[in-house]
Amino acid sequence: MRALILSDIHANLEALQAVLAAAEGQWDEIWNLGDLVGYGASPNQVIEIIRPLETLVVRGNHDRVCCGLTSPNTFNPTARTAANWTRTQLSPENLAWLREMAQGPIHPMLPGVNCVHGSPLDEDSYILTMRDAWAPLQQMSTPITFFGHTHIQGGFSQKDHDWHELRPHNHPANGREAGSFAGDPDLPVSYTVTLSPGTRHLLNPGSVGQPRDRDWRAAFAIFNSEPETDEGQTITFHRVPYDLVASQGRILMAGLPERLAARLREGR
Repeated sequence: MRALILSDIHANLEALQAVLAAAEGQWDEIWNLGDLVGYGASPNQVIEIIRPLETLVVRGNHDRVCCGLTSPNTFNPTARTAANWTRTQLSPENLAWLREMAQGPIHPMLPGVNCVHGSPLDEDSYILTMRDAWAPLQQMSTPITFFGHTHIQGGFSQKDHDWHELRPHNHPANGREAGSFAGDPDLPVSYTVTLSPGTRHLLNPGSVGQPRDRDWRAAFAIFNSEPETDEGQTITFHRVPYDLVASQGRILMAGLPERLAARLREGR
């Protein structure tokens, strides 16, 4: 079974369209890790694409705020402005759908896997460092947990006393030297990791609509639970370019803060 893992689309229609085109024919199910809306200017269009396709969807903090389940007052002013605007734009059907989204962790129909938005211990917690990952890796109920929220592609793993942090966008397999900036070329890249049996993994597909690892390209991942070899399950991290100017134009035409458009090019 192959799962297309998406997270943090944030109402970026052009990025979502590019991801679905790049992943065409490579997946059996879509697992969405939350934050479909907020920041971007196409909340209804994104939801109406995802709703018929998704197999599993976890609510994110922006989903929760934009549909009115919780207050936007904890957001910074820019995020709060976008959340309030999004709530006025959502159709009644899409607003109701967001309100019914389930809180993670959610188990897909596959043993040993969990899907969450933030941390498996707290949906609003950010897992940015190994220090953040330590407790979830020890306490999560499955060997593999897919998470989002940070907008940073990669993850963390642990087996006995061996701890590892994964940052695939800087890996030599991307055709660049380790540590180089991978956001310059307007080309797609991918990197496959074998998930060794007996190891616990926290894996982040990155953000479709607003990456924050200084690579502007849309991020996603494909998880293969039944690879051709016996070495272990695999996850392939992908980055694809999209029509950035069109996405930025939608934000500006909607009257949303200019910063939301500018940061898309910066990848942060």
